[in-house]
Amino acid sequence: MKFLTPAIVTGALLFASSAMAATGEYDNMCAMGLSLEKKVETDCSVNAEIDGKTYCFGNETAKTLFMKDVEGNLKKAQSFYDDNQ
Repeated sequence: MKFLTPAIVTGALLFASSAMAATGEYDNMCAMGLSLEKKVETDCSVNAEIDGKTYCFGNETAKTLFMKDVEGNLKKAQSFYDDNQ
């Protein structure tokens, strides 16, 4: 019986997790970052679906902060995104 080396298993897990990352609004930039007028690129592995759209976050903390005022943060993020295209 053959066994997989830890490097092979780790590589497979990294590939699987990156393959499952979502595609989101704002070209996958962090929605909380945009609401703070900062461009933060993400892989969209941390995300939330709001009104049928997927929004990406740089980390769980950014997502938690964003969710405290979804409506206000969406308005700020959209405004900053539109102004910087």
